[in-house]
Amino acid sequence: MLIGQLIIIVVVLLMPLLVHRVERNLEVFLFVMGAASATISHLLGPSPVWSIHLVGEAFREPVLISAAVLAAGCIFQRYRVPITAAIVHGEKRLGPHVFAFLIVVILGLISSIITAIIAAIVLVEVIYALDLDRDYETKLTILSCFSIGLGAALTPAGEPLSTIAIGKLRGAPYHADFFFLLRNLGWYIIPGVVFLGFLGAFFRARQVASDSLGKPGARREETYRDVALRALKVYLFIMALVFLGAGFKPIIDTYLVRIHAGILYWINTISAVLDNATLASAEISSTMTLEQIRFLLMGLLISGGMLIPGNIPNIITAGKLNIRSKEWARFGVPLGSILMVVYFVILLIFSMPHPR
Repeated sequence: MLIGQLIIIVVVLLMPLLVHRVERNLEVFLFVMGAASATISHLLGPSPVWSIHLVGEAFREPVLISAAVLAAGCIFQRYRVPITAAIVHGEKRLGPHVFAFLIVVILGLISSIITAIIAAIVLVEVIYALDLDRDYETKLTILSCFSIGLGAALTPAGEPLSTIAIGKLRGAPYHADFFFLLRNLGWYIIPGVVFLGFLGAFFRARQVASDSLGKPGARREETYRDVALRALKVYLFIMALVFLGAGFKPIIDTYLVRIHAGILYWINTISAVLDNATLASAEISSTMTLEQIRFLLMGLLISGGMLIPGNIPNIITAGKLNIRSKEWARFGVPLGSILMVVYFVILLIFSMPHPR
């Protein structure tokens, strides 16, 4: 079973980068891989995986998120002209550097309130309205998705991972409330979001002139059919994550939960292709120390931005803006790797016992 699941991870990592047809149909590909993962665990694992409950969860779990994507998409479609005008006017008033900084930071922080999904849809509309160089457009999108992925974890309203974490820690000894993650992770997440904002402004300064060959061509005008299709793709993507999570759960329960949190921090880079909420559900326990919880969650949150399948905001923005898997990985993997190393050192420093 372990070998089979490792093969699936490698396939999920490499195929979107190597096969164009897979990349263009990423949600379908992940759905197939998720079903294969669940089947392997069902046939070779200690207990059956496929069940009416799993199928019901796979159909039920995506409903609210897909509905939010559909509703927000329809609103933006209906009021696209005034929204686009307001975005362009805002960039001219603030200046491109300040505007880029604020987009990354504000969307990152507000995602903990409006959810990561809505923040990603707003990001798409902002990028769509601006006349950006293709290279910078990709970088700004990835930076913003990293920011959204981090910021959404500050409250349980932001994303499933934070909801699960609060649920796991609600009892003794932590008695986690709505602001538990903000109090305990805010010192790490908020500076990271601001740093990503500065990177957005820095790369804006290096953007080539608007008449560059790197400038994106005119985009096809989106229709309500496109909005519905995007919501359907999100639905399929979440179903795939449910199946992948169910397939990998026996391995997580058997092997990962026994590993030291510092090592799990690096192993959790698999959340670049797997559902970080599933990993959080299996790994987090109220018996852990705050330092262990911080290691686990920060590893999951950072690595989720490295590749397109890492989280739903990545899927939404990459699909709408036609960002290819290679383009995302070319910037997302180095950026995520640097952030992983920096945060690991910071977490180690703050977890060391301080002399009295």
